Amino acid sequence: MTKPLTDQVVLVTGGGRGLGAAIATAFAREGARVAINYLKNKGKAEALAKDLGPNALAIKCDVRATDNVASMVREVTETLGAPTTLVHNALADYSFNGDGRDDLKTLTPDHLTSQFETAAIGGLNTIKAVRPGMEEAGFGRIITIGSNLVQNPVVPYHDYTAAKSALLALTRTAAVELGPLGITVNMVSGGLLRTTDASAGTPEAVFDMIADNTPLRRVTTPAEAADSVLFFASPWGRAVTGQNLIVDGGLVFG
Repeated sequence: MTKPLTDQVVLVTGGGRGLGAAIATAFAREGARVAINYLKNKGKAEALAKDLGPNALAIKCDVRATDNVASMVREVTETLGAPTTLVHNALADYSFNGDGRDDLKTLTPDHLTSQFETAAIGGLNTIKAVRPGMEEAGFGRIITIGSNLVQNPVVPYHDYTAAKSALLALTRTAAVELGPLGITVNMVSGGLLRTTDASAGTPEAVFDMIADNTPLRRVTTPAEAADSVLFFASPWGRAVTGQNLIVDGGLVFG
């Protein structure tokens, strides 16, 4: 079964800013109903929902908490309809600044746990919450947001990369289990995007270096990464599941 984007109800975690906001905007542009999840950025999320129109909803939820996620999905269902599409984009607070990162001397288990809880456990909670509605409909699209650092950890952001690696594994195992139900599960892995809150601390020289080493000779934008997410939700991606699409202008192959 397929559904055009105009018939989809899309839940975007971490949707109030950065890449998440670009993803929500892209789906709304194509006519989908969009729920914009946020935790701390109420003002940005509500402003975005207002800009996107009556088929958009801003909703607060901590994706790390199972009960909160279940309540969020119930509210989305009551307001917009049962989610047909989940984009798990939520990110624990992070700054991509190689000079300010924790190395193996200063890294603690709490650093890993913080990233893991939002990426992997948040992914599990949201997948479990939307599954019943998707299973009943015989249709579902789940897209997780990863990182090209998993394939090429050129800067060793240990905690962030480990969490995204776990999310990639969950994406692939979920694809195996949910495929027979008509639900596809894929990942879109961006590189350093120009610009989000997380990449705001990145020195300009780093952006220039990435551009110089990328076949397209420029740094990928949030809007460009968001458009790739649409592919997995669209009818054109109906036969694709368990895949990780790297969207970084060709910086990382494979």
